[in-house]
Amino acid sequence: MQANMDSTNSKLESSNHDSPAREKLIALRLALLRVHKTLIEMERRSYEREHGKVNVGELFRLVVDHSQFAWLHNISEFVVRIDESLAAKEPITPEYTKVAFSLARKMFVPTESGDSFQKKYFDAIQTDPAVVIEHAELAKLFINEPPDSSAA
Repeated sequence: MQANMDSTNSKLESSNHDSPAREKLIALRLALLRVHKTLIEMERRSYEREHGKVNVGELFRLVVDHSQFAWLHNISEFVVRIDESLAAKEPITPEYTKVAFSLARKMFVPTESGDSFQKKYFDAIQTDPAVVIEHAELAKLFINEPPDSSAA
C-alpha cells in the first residue's frame, strides 16, 4: 500500500517540466493540506480534552465519522478533486487553476456569523495560533494568484 501511495504522490508532485498552471494548483493543494492538518490537530486537542487521548486509528475514524470533525470534510473533498485533476492525463489549464483558486478564496473567507464552514474557520482563527499561521500562508498564496473576475 505504501508503494502505491508513493507512486500516487510522485505523480502529483511538482517537477521542472510542469506548466505554471499545474505548479500553482500543486501549491494550492499543499497549502490546503497544511490548513487541513492544522485544523484536524486543533479538533483532536479539543476532542481529547473531553474524551481522553486517541491513537492514529481512532483519529482517522473520528475524522471520517464524528460530527465534531464533519466541517473539515469540505477541505478533504476539495483536495481529492485537485488530486484527481493532477493525476488525470489531461493537462492542467490556467482556467482550471483560476477556478480552483476562486473556489478556495470563497471557501476560506472567515465569517463571524452563521454556522457554516466559514464560521467554524473564523472561530479556529480566533482560538488557535497555528491556524492563524496557516491562514496567513494561504492568504499569501491568494495574493500571488490574482482573482479571476469571470469566476466571481
